[in-house]
Amino acid sequence: MSDFVVQWDNSDDRDSLGVSDAVHVLDNIVGFDALDAEATGASSKYIPPGGYGHFLRMDGLKGKRIGIPNGFFTKEKYGKKQLMVYQKHVALMREHGAMVIENIGTTENQTEVKNHLFEIDLVAMKAEFKLSLNAYLSDLLYSPVRSLADVIAFNNAHPVEERLKDFGQSFLTDSQKTNGIGPREKTVLKILKEISTYVLEKLMKKHQLDAIVTPNSDASTIFAIGGMPAIAVPAGYDNQGVPFAICFGGLKGYEPRLIEMAYAFEQATKVRRMPRYKH
Repeated sequence: MSDFVVQWDNSDDRDSLGVSDAVHVLDNIVGFDALDAEATGASSKYIPPGGYGHFLRMDGLKGKRIGIPNGFFTKEKYGKKQLMVYQKHVALMREHGAMVIENIGTTENQTEVKNHLFEIDLVAMKAEFKLSLNAYLSDLLYSPVRSLADVIAFNNAHPVEERLKDFGQSFLTDSQKTNGIGPREKTVLKILKEISTYVLEKLMKKHQLDAIVTPNSDASTIFAIGGMPAIAVPAGYDNQGVPFAICFGGLKGYEPRLIEMAYAFEQATKVRRMPRYKH
């Protein structure tokens, strides 16, 4: 589907392939759902005949045009060592036949918007969360809670079990205070749509890109607001052994080519390790 976003945490215990596993899951969850007709009806047209499995190609990077936007791979955020790993991966993509275009432009204004995007997105997210959750809970055959207000009350009545001291529920209480999609939310949704259209779509179409590559999930909000697909795969490990990722993202319907690139990258790098639990 066109809102498919995956990031691996290396938590499974089998000697399996992360991209392959995710693609098998995707093949089993895509399709039309009458209970979510608006979203699934629009996105079903992007499902390729025969499913996604045949896009698991070792030569999936060959001939692809990949863009690396400004402002994501920075020494201030990731440090010299991690940046060197990313640079090595960019070189590998080229070795495997991809044309990588670096430093494609986000203007200073767009970079400022990106830095505050999560704050902007939260305004719409809180309002939509309440509406969606209330609709979902009210339609269940059985549930001890029927609304967001019920969830908040349940958590307050069971603070130990719900670990309120550790996590709180400020997002839930803030969402409960909203009153649907009002003027402020409509303005924010318009801004988000413009970012998706004029930053992501315009950038990719201008450079005729098959994917934009960014670190970790740094661009996930940008992809998500427009219902764009993205796949993040392991790129390396820090000094504590914590994995960091590289993300391939594209426009609606680009899942097949993203799967090709992500799978080829995974097979070429062999970065993904078997998980180990340290006592």
